[in-house]
Amino acid sequence: MLVAAALALAVHVAFGGHAFLNYDSAYALVWGADLADGSLPRYDVPVAPTPHPLAVAVGVALAPLGQAAESVFLALLLLGLGALAVGLFRLGQELYAWPVGLLAAVILLTRQPILNYGIRGYVDLPALALVVWAAVLEARRRRAGAPVLLLLALAGLLRPEAWLYAGAYWLWITPPLSWPARARLGALALAAPALWALGDLLVTGNPLWSLEGTSALAAELERPTGLLALPGVVPYRLGEILRLPELVAAVLGFAAALVWLRRRTVLPAALALLNGVAFAAFAVAGLPLLGRYLFLAAAMLALFAAVAALGFTARSSTAAQSGRRAWTAAGIVVLAGLLVFLPAQVGRLDDLRADIAARDRVQDDLHALVERPAVARVLARCRPLFVPNHRNVPSLALWTGLRPNEIVSAQLERPTPSGLFLAPASRRVEELSILDPNDPRRLDAAAPGAYRPVAGNRSWLLSGSKRCRAVG
Repeated sequence: MLVAAALALAVHVAFGGHAFLNYDSAYALVWGADLADGSLPRYDVPVAPTPHPLAVAVGVALAPLGQAAESVFLALLLLGLGALAVGLFRLGQELYAWPVGLLAAVILLTRQPILNYGIRGYVDLPALALVVWAAVLEARRRRAGAPVLLLLALAGLLRPEAWLYAGAYWLWITPPLSWPARARLGALALAAPALWALGDLLVTGNPLWSLEGTSALAAELERPTGLLALPGVVPYRLGEILRLPELVAAVLGFAAALVWLRRRTVLPAALALLNGVAFAAFAVAGLPLLGRYLFLAAAMLALFAAVAALGFTARSSTAAQSGRRAWTAAGIVVLAGLLVFLPAQVGRLDDLRADIAARDRVQDDLHALVERPAVARVLARCRPLFVPNHRNVPSLALWTGLRPNEIVSAQLERPTPSGLFLAPASRRVEELSILDPNDPRRLDAAAPGAYRPVAGNRSWLLSGSKRCRAVG
């Protein structure tokens, strides 16, 4: 845990201290605060994300902290990124050798999409960390059983594909067991989907709310889905995460591992395959085919890329010495190839660092604006608050005490003659504050002509009707 925390801190420092909660995680805190106050969360507000039960439960636990909950939640999510890297190292160490695990972790922690989602506090990375650590337990003790299923159940309260992993694992471990033992482990395997459906039922009256809502939102945002999209989407997404040199190394490492290290390779290969099956299931269900849904497969491919470069350190004692020398020579070539392309990867990370810093400054400016005492008084008494799109709805709800349904996208509803309008102060701020390029849009977001400035800073301008200005 200390190493995971140190890695999380190192990533945070590497990004200049810039980090923030993404849209989905901010909503988890909003909904958790609702539950802590004894009211049901509104999952039906426009463009609401999929509710992740474990994230919402953390939101309930953090609600007493007030606005400090945001920083604590972000720290926990960054810790998940560190735990993922440590878990991949341990998996590589258990299956092959410590140099393989170390290189796999380094590859993973230098992938632009992984860091992008980690520094923005997505729940996907803690979920992936739980799955990888479940694999570590299985690698240490074959058919470990309940501890593995427990970690997969926790992961399944953050990401639904973990349900498939738990079911497949249950099928793998139960044949030699008695029926009572099978039933006990089966209850663990089914715990996550059952709790998820129960939560949806209690809040919305529909146990399939998350499935249906996510599918409908994917269609509304015109995200790629469907089986016909898979052949083009899967290789593109994996290449987007790992990049071509690491993908080529992964293919070479997987081939070599099948020849010389087959038994050790079954577990990571099974995980990658199951992730692919889950991705295909998402396509069939009409769910979006996003790159982060392939992070598990990408992590296993990073492990195979490390095997290509350093797998000779894990060769069995019965292997021919000539084979070891050949793999050593090939591994040096692979490692050199990865180093050749390192500057390009560093450039991508520099671009990401600059982008995150800019977005974080825009978020900080918005937070600073709405916390001004005069602005807080206006927001408390004059509603609704119209915004240019849905991106900042949950963050504004956290900072102002407004309910998400009191913060309205001006792309969907024309601002009323009496109200407030929060607008970006420049085109650049507008670009940095878009939730999705396909965000639902029926109108061009603009304040009514009668609105006049109430307050502003370098990034945001709050304007309002005459009545709202009088309140200030």
